[in-house]
Amino acid sequence: MIPKFLFTAAVLSLTLGGCATVPPQPTGLAHADIVTAEGKPAGRAYLTANGDAVTLTVQAAGLKPGLHGIHLHTVGKCEAPAFTSAGGHLNPGMKMHGSMNPAGAHMGDLPNLSIAADGAGAATVFLPGKWADIGQSIFDADGSAIVIHAAEDDYKTDPTGNSGGRIACGVFVQG
Repeated sequence: MIPKFLFTAAVLSLTLGGCATVPPQPTGLAHADIVTAEGKPAGRAYLTANGDAVTLTVQAAGLKPGLHGIHLHTVGKCEAPAFTSAGGHLNPGMKMHGSMNPAGAHMGDLPNLSIAADGAGAATVFLPGKWADIGQSIFDADGSAIVIHAAEDDYKTDPTGNSGGRIACGVFVQG
């Protein structure tokens, strides 16, 4: 027979130990299926939250190798071939463009997406702010999109980062 204090200690240890080792799981908030101007699948973007941290993950395929600017855009519409229907960059704080801008970057500014020789690439970005604020901007009356550009973003030229034409686009939907 196990002494009562050892049994209680073992149960308490298993209970507390189990809680301490299970990290919080990310919550899927939104996603966007990205397509090219020809309507071909080019990847997917995911918005997830882990506590107060909001993460954007982009997985792309079938694109020209090299660096490509990616941005969050103000309108949830992706009409090919130029995707101008997605509007300008998502900029609720009315800031200038680019992480190298002394005034600071806006919400739609993202790091360049590196596409390998096989046409695939991925990026993970932590978005500044909490989901309550970010989600309100992403899911306003006309929604939002993610756009992949033909060239790399120079991180300073306002308003577009000199990143060239829009080659792929996806509209964010919840879930």
